[in-house]
Amino acid sequence: MQDKEYQKNFDSTNLIMFLLRYRKPLIIISFTAAVVSSVVSLLIQEKFLSTVILFPAATNSISKSLMAEDFSGKQDINAFGEEEEAEQLLQILNSDEIEGYIREKYNLMQHYGINNDERFALTNTVKEYQDNVTFKRTEFNSVRIDVLDHNKDTAALIANDISQRLDFVRTRMQHDRALQGLRIIGQEYQQMQEYMKGMEDSLTAIRRRGLTDFEVEVEQLTKAYYDAISKDNVKVRLELEKKLEIFSEYGSAYLSLTENLEFEREHLALLRAKYEETKADAEESMTTSFVVNRAWPAEKKAYPIRWLIVLVSTLSAFLLTVLGIIAIENVKKFKTEA
Repeated sequence: MQDKEYQKNFDSTNLIMFLLRYRKPLIIISFTAAVVSSVVSLLIQEKFLSTVILFPAATNSISKSLMAEDFSGKQDINAFGEEEEAEQLLQILNSDEIEGYIREKYNLMQHYGINNDERFALTNTVKEYQDNVTFKRTEFNSVRIDVLDHNKDTAALIANDISQRLDFVRTRMQHDRALQGLRIIGQEYQQMQEYMKGMEDSLTAIRRRGLTDFEVEVEQLTKAYYDAISKDNVKVRLELEKKLEIFSEYGSAYLSLTENLEFEREHLALLRAKYEETKADAEESMTTSFVVNRAWPAEKKAYPIRWLIVLVSTLSAFLLTVLGIIAIENVKKFKTEA
């Protein structure tokens, strides 16, 4: 009769009566879970959190920020980068080059207590690194570097080293590409200089024959020639005819070389400017980011949060016990009705 009455109350969701009826097992199991989770949380190794926050630079190209003559293409050296630049930084931060540098510098395999002889030692070290080191883009479009470590000083050192290595890797990538461009444009610049030197040598050879300023000189010679004819000065006329023959033979070449040299000088000036810009990008560098906060050793641990572990474990044990009792009661009810 009592069981039927209880079942009636339970079916009407009388939770308070249910909890009071089974208060002893609920209290014992919850208390046990709290004690066990407390002990386990004390055994978990403490970790300290260090953080670096930085903004990507819009550009670290010296040619674009300092040497561009066209103001429409010039970029502000102090401008912050947008979402695209932040995503680029994240990709570089997650690169094997940075991970490998930090792993070797701090001997993370030994630091994390991983035996060098064990199977998958490197894989486990990398996994531990990825668990302790995280990168993310914030809502303000900055990049955050978080490093957890059981040594607070090491956590700060690793975080700052990562931000510095970021500059090195990105600059190295851009230098490699700029060096290729410098080699290409350098060859073109040298070829253009040799080509112009050939034209200048040809023009010099023509000038040695007496042709220095074609338009002015041909006008003066023509006038003098007709004056000699009108005065019937045969000697002067014959001398002028020889000079006019030279102008007739080399005049077109002189004009062509002069015009081409003028055009090629402008082209060479543009090539030289581009060469200097590319050389600056290949040999010089600027920081790729603006560091807002550098990492410093934390004063208190960030992990584990023991009270949260105990609370979650106790509540989980309590709820699982409630569900278990409900399941048992339903099985009993099913057997009784059957």
